[in-house]
Amino acid sequence: MEHNKILGVVLAGGKSLRFGRDKSQAILGNKNLINHVLDKILIKFDEILIVANHKIKFNKNDKIDLISDYYKDLGPLGGIYSAMKWIKDNNKPYEWIISFPTDTPFFEAKILDEFLNKTNEKEKKLFFIKSNNKRHNIFGLWSLDLFKSLEKDLLENNERKVETWANKIGVETININFEGQDPFFNINTTDDLEKAKKYI
Repeated sequence: MEHNKILGVVLAGGKSLRFGRDKSQAILGNKNLINHVLDKILIKFDEILIVANHKIKFNKNDKIDLISDYYKDLGPLGGIYSAMKWIKDNNKPYEWIISFPTDTPFFEAKILDEFLNKTNEKEKKLFFIKSNNKRHNIFGLWSLDLFKSLEKDLLENNERKVETWANKIGVETININFEGQDPFFNINTTDDLEKAKKYI
């Protein structure tokens, strides 16, 4: 799939309840978690959109825009909807968005390339990464063709769970094999952050 069809989207609107504070701003090594993610994807896409509902610090770049959710408290699906609506409201040329969490700092760009190379845009409208038999619902490739359906399910049917909605729509999982350190290790708690520091 051509990268210029895709908008990179970082979902940073979560409340980080288990972490106790905004984990996108937690420091790992010499930078905060969101910059770990941005540094990996910035060279891959023409533009990056961050969806956050509060002020956050990140390394500014002309390719990066920051917006808040159009509708609050809708969870990650609300962030996906907001990114799609931003594309439409601003007449952007993108046909797909690819979503990333802020709490998974160890994935590598080569994983992203493998994922995109294995997707077939003519077969499905939604793809998730799966690694070692675990599906990662925030690492997703979403067609803009899903916008109307997502809008209805969010605003009229009160759908909130990514997994439930994806299964209903029909999602294809792309398996990524790895050995050794888990590139999808995500930081949900302060204990997880301490473990991640040992990886660094």
